[in-house]
Amino acid sequence: MKTFYNKLLILLALLTVVQTASTLAQPAVKPTAKITGTVLDNKGAAMPFATVGLLKTKDSSLVKGGITNENGKYFLDRVSKGTYIIRVTVMGYATTNSKIINVADNATDINVPAITLGNSSKTLKEVNITAAKPLIERKLDRTVMNIENSVLAAGNSAMEILERAPGVSIDKDDNISLKGKQGVTIMLDGKLTYLSSAQLATLLRSTDGNTIQSIEIITNPSAKYDAAGNSGIINIKLKKNKQSGTNGSATVTGGYGAYPKNNASVNLNHKDGPVNVFGSFSHGDRQRANDIYLNRIVDGGTAGLTYFNQHTFMPQKSYNNTYRLGADFDTSPKNTLGFLVSGYFNGEHDVNNNRTVIGSTATKIDSVQNTNSGMEQTYNDFAVNLNDKFTIDTAGQELSVAVDYSKFNNTNDAHYDNYFFLADGSTKKPTVFLQNQSPSSIRIITSNVDYTYPISKKIKLETGIKISDVKTDNNLQAQIKKNDTFINDTSRTNHFIYDEQLAAGYVNLSKTYKNTSVQIGVRAENTHSNGNSITQNKVVDRNYIDFFPSLFVNHTLSEKNEVGFSYSRRIDRPSYDDLNPFLYYLDQYTYQQGNPYLNPQYTHSLEFNYTYNKTLNVSLNYSHTSDVITEVVLTNATTKTTYQTNMNLQSQNAYSININTPYNFTKWWSGNVNVNTFYLAFKSNNLDGSNLNDGQLATKIKTTETFQLSKTFRFEFSSNYESPLTYGLFKIGSRYSFDGGMSKSFAQKKFNVKLSLSDIFNTSDNDVSSNYGNNNFSIHQKNESRVARLTLTYNFGNSKIKTRQHSTDSDEKNRVKSGN
Repeated sequence: MKTFYNKLLILLALLTVVQTASTLAQPAVKPTAKITGTVLDNKGAAMPFATVGLLKTKDSSLVKGGITNENGKYFLDRVSKGTYIIRVTVMGYATTNSKIINVADNATDINVPAITLGNSSKTLKEVNITAAKPLIERKLDRTVMNIENSVLAAGNSAMEILERAPGVSIDKDDNISLKGKQGVTIMLDGKLTYLSSAQLATLLRSTDGNTIQSIEIITNPSAKYDAAGNSGIINIKLKKNKQSGTNGSATVTGGYGAYPKNNASVNLNHKDGPVNVFGSFSHGDRQRANDIYLNRIVDGGTAGLTYFNQHTFMPQKSYNNTYRLGADFDTSPKNTLGFLVSGYFNGEHDVNNNRTVIGSTATKIDSVQNTNSGMEQTYNDFAVNLNDKFTIDTAGQELSVAVDYSKFNNTNDAHYDNYFFLADGSTKKPTVFLQNQSPSSIRIITSNVDYTYPISKKIKLETGIKISDVKTDNNLQAQIKKNDTFINDTSRTNHFIYDEQLAAGYVNLSKTYKNTSVQIGVRAENTHSNGNSITQNKVVDRNYIDFFPSLFVNHTLSEKNEVGFSYSRRIDRPSYDDLNPFLYYLDQYTYQQGNPYLNPQYTHSLEFNYTYNKTLNVSLNYSHTSDVITEVVLTNATTKTTYQTNMNLQSQNAYSININTPYNFTKWWSGNVNVNTFYLAFKSNNLDGSNLNDGQLATKIKTTETFQLSKTFRFEFSSNYESPLTYGLFKIGSRYSFDGGMSKSFAQKKFNVKLSLSDIFNTSDNDVSSNYGNNNFSIHQKNESRVARLTLTYNFGNSKIKTRQHSTDSDEKNRVKSGN
């Protein structure tokens, strides 16, 4: 920890030097003045939060803008010599101008006489604000999926919604891929979740889709973002309060597939002037089932072939509870202070029935092993965020500070009863009873400072620092039954502690020309990690620094045509559990093992994109990843055991073309098509005694159709197709699915009913095979995917904007693993 705080002091000093240097580097600044004044309503009372603009008198062009504070006062600084007027706009009042203001060379402070607003020529009645955003929207540096009002969001979890996002796919192990590549960084409201695939799946499955506003997909992030995530960033933005007063919603969902499932959530918001308080809670109960068929052949050399045919039926029951409570305080027109407390407490009960048939030929049965297992798991997370954003001046100079604390506590109690039989059904050997208790905890502390300084109207400097400190503690206690008593099994017991400190700093410089914008940046990250397997007395200590440059260029060819180019270098560090060297036994012939010697993987990524009329977007991508971290399955021909682990392959080259276009056939029929075609090539030497050099062309297609049959009735239909794919050692089969739903609103949209059916034709299966080295196996997995859901939502409180309401212009968790 001492090293951690030393780095924090060094980086704070560095930020001060950078800020001072940028200031000293500027040319001499011409004398400027500060303009202050007051805005009053038509009764002479102070008008808070009015929009104030400083305009040049010669052409009415806007020079600066701001808002009044709770006392109706405003100030505009750094105003150069010239002639101006102040223009004030407030909804429900007539736009009002001040008298002409002359700023002389030697002017310093100018106080403008109070501006009194007049009545609007039209009385503004209470109106509903509705945003007709397309489901898929393309912006300069990202693709946005607006699901706030989507029928397909009803009753679904964030995990299920994410799977429908353009270019996104999720495999049978809950690994999220973007444009065919794994290593995606997931953020919630712009903040890292610090969760790896398995625990991230737990969080996303417990996040009600009705709480999500949009999903942002950023394939090439700038240096401002953490360097983690070789395929990009997915930012899930949650709904926020936009109206004054108290408002909220209550939602209840019931669903049925193979088993029932239900969910209920409530969202509350209260906004009163500069104070905005918000909170939400959701509870869900779900049952589901997975069917897995695993067939493998082991070549024992002179001992011949052995065939294993395995079937596992996995019914699961789970519950989830998630909560958020936060507030934002506008302590002044320039400063916003906020806090957020969030977390979840979830649980899961699994019962697995496994039958393995073993034979010397594909049809002959020599022996049978039955394994009945049960697992009780709990997942608890508590997180606190404190943040402050200070607007230094109206020119755009800002300083933001945030501190985060997160604590995860997981428990996993499991038992495995192994029965062994001969082909005639007689007992082959005594039953083996095993049990495990594996509590784990993860504590994460992060802090970051971000500073924005507009050097001129066309040049902007961004810089910042980040410090993180992570500590994980995994204590697997295993027992085996001997003479009717469970005793400690030292071959399966392990205590693993992992510590990691990361210090980072970045600088971004952007400049805008007439039709071109350029941004160049670099990020430096110093990582110190220590993995300690106490039981096995293995310690892996590392300390390294990396630099991550980035470049973005965007050029407007014409009113409807834009092109862009981007480059970035990124890193993916191994997940905490993947570094744990211990063996997790599934049965006598199958286990998982961590790899403490995993290295980080590094990616160089290039993208060229073309946008037509802000709708059609075509992007070409190329990336090269070295030391690519990949899941592998290896077989020991002597023991006939198969185990899964992660290894560093030599390289991965990825080529892709992505086409996304929204369309409108009629006023009531709109849609979106996303086509992603890519080629992944993997290379590695001496992997399980062979050299790997393999790749395959693949395509993923997603479509969405929306039929707005009336103002209150809508129907949506979506489809998804994924062609066969080669990923590392695995051949992944094709899959496709169709989803549909409808929505009807009542009582001026206070009540809403949504009915949806996922995977209508029950076609979403997972097929994986591998025939490499000594591996020859195939897996067929069928998860419960066809589910009908009915969702009822009640919106209450102030959902309208009143006449006086104004409008203003104002990696770590990704690497935690758990079950589910």
